Amino acid sequence: MNEKTLIIAAHPDDEILGCGGTIARLSKEGHDVFVAILGEGITSRYMKREQTDQGVIKDLQTQSRQVSKLLGVKELFMYDLPDNRFDTVPLLDIVKILEKLIQDLNPAAIYTHYKGDLNIDHNITFRAVMTAARPLKGCSVREIRAFEIASSTEWSFGQLDRPFTPNLFVDISETLNQKIEAMQIYENESRVFPHPRSPESLTATATRWGSTVGADAAEAFEIVRSII
Repeated sequence: MNEKTLIIAAHPDDEILGCGGTIARLSKEGHDVFVAILGEGITSRYMKREQTDQGVIKDLQTQSRQVSKLLGVKELFMYDLPDNRFDTVPLLDIVKILEKLIQDLNPAAIYTHYKGDLNIDHNITFRAVMTAARPLKGCSVREIRAFEIASSTEWSFGQLDRPFTPNLFVDISETLNQKIEAMQIYENESRVFPHPRSPESLTATATRWGSTVGADAAEAFEIVRSII
């Protein structure tokens, strides 16, 4: 059965780090996968947001579109929330963005950030998703799944919340290469080994999660809410 799935990520590259292999697999299986990237993803590298070269932001947006095409995403939605400054935006404003998106798309499942990440934008994105997808009568969202982000989830060392504890695993043995290829499109976000966002580390993580469930490679998620 074709199921609409919505990926809600804070920054360009989070959609790949969190569930790139799963996106590719769902697309290949005929599901409609939509991706929403809330932040512009670059301006925190400058002292002031207005100092950012707009060409750099446009280049990043182009890369996001290339990534979505590679993975078979049905539609990509990009917003302009300030990078690593989501806490300067009223939460209600972010919730309203997501409420409209959910109302327009009617997804059955949402993949988004784990609540205990080091990155403040990830935390706020999770809270906004939980608010926008409240289980009211008529809400299409039956399941919310949280993903980990290399160099953010593990770097909180379980001090902001309990450690990420996955209970859902998606076999990405056939799509791991697409995940790695997609990450390389984000040329300024990928890193060299031993950084957690290096191809070698991402492969090792997928192999590790795969080994826990008898697969060559897997992505891991926490089921936040499931309604049957």
